[in-house]
Amino acid sequence: MTPREFQAYLFDATRCIDCRACMVACSVENQVPLDDTRIWVAGAGITGEYPNLARASMPYHCMHCIQPSCASACPVGAWSKRADGPVVYDSSRCIGCRYCMNACPFGVPHFDWDKGLLDQPLISKCTMCAHRLDVDGEPACVQTCPTDALSFGSRKDMLAEAKARIAANPGKYIDHVYGEHENGGTSYLIISNVPFADLGLPDVPQESVNHTSEVVMSGTIPFALGWAGVLAAVAGVVRLRERGMKKQSAPEVKTAEAKPIEPPSETVAVDAATKEQAE
Repeated sequence: MTPREFQAYLFDATRCIDCRACMVACSVENQVPLDDTRIWVAGAGITGEYPNLARASMPYHCMHCIQPSCASACPVGAWSKRADGPVVYDSSRCIGCRYCMNACPFGVPHFDWDKGLLDQPLISKCTMCAHRLDVDGEPACVQTCPTDALSFGSRKDMLAEAKARIAANPGKYIDHVYGEHENGGTSYLIISNVPFADLGLPDVPQESVNHTSEVVMSGTIPFALGWAGVLAAVAGVVRLRERGMKKQSAPEVKTAEAKPIEPPSETVAVDAATKEQAE
């Protein structure tokens, strides 16, 4: 199979009717409950006043960042970025530290609180249907969308299509492609007729935050190991001290003094001699 180009989604907010077919498709494809699907609907819903109304909703899922912050924050390499676009998760490596949740500027990874640390997986999110990409397919949500609000293809083509729609309808769209530069660029591109904040999208810097997370993680593990050593040393000192206190507080056991054996008295000796003469 010929390697795919770097893939990306394109979402057009003007075409979304909030039907949530994408959520159903995700639930079926990934065999997860509908209330735990890897897509959720975000946004303000209907905005404005009648008759000047606008819809502000979008299917929110992993942005599949070009430089994923979740991967840079993970201390065990449970996250990785594939060459064709998806950010994927290896549950067998995950230790449940949830650093990825704190690192993601889009708040995407979520912890499965219904499962204990011994059950897998621990973290859940959109995978861009990587298993479908492996057989030249496309994500289930894209294939299901009835209004073509979601498109999928190479990031280069999706970016060109987004800019072409904006140029052809300058009064319809905000002149910006969200995800082109945000957090260093993402594989989920969004164009909209309403402010991106109304779609639930955060205002993030163009520079990827993974540099910050890498710096933090470079010191976190040595610090954790050092702190563990300090705690172990303190615990050892406390134990030694407790043993010393126990020895000091223990009652003294007095042993009986051995009395010297006294020699037989002279009376006993004389009686014995008298007895021998009588015999």
